[in-house]
Amino acid sequence: MNPSKLIAAAALSVVAVAGAQAETYGGVHAPVSANSRADVQSQAVIAARSGNPYSDAASSHVAPALTASADRSGVRAAAIAAAHSPNQNEYREAFVNSTLPSQLKATGSDARHAGR
Repeated sequence: MNPSKLIAAAALSVVAVAGAQAETYGGVHAPVSANSRADVQSQAVIAARSGNPYSDAASSHVAPALTASADRSGVRAAAIAAAHSPNQNEYREAFVNSTLPSQLKATGSDARHAGR
């Protein structure tokens, strides 16, 4: 018998031995508890009415409502003015191989388009 067949036989025997020692399924076991149902119920009521044991965590309380530093109507007016400006969407990279006419170049009041 050549060495490769001996190695294959040894490997197969190791697999067979390992398979013979596999864990068996014992079915569903009944839960075992030292407490009666009434004891567990009373402990649950006490736990529900007590304080939060995890109150040190950041998410243990309700986050405060966010407040804006700007007036709603002012922000709306600025957004409408920006949307109606003549060069509000004239980004150079939006148009392949094109240049902007001189009347649509960025002005001093619209600095976000400067250099584009």
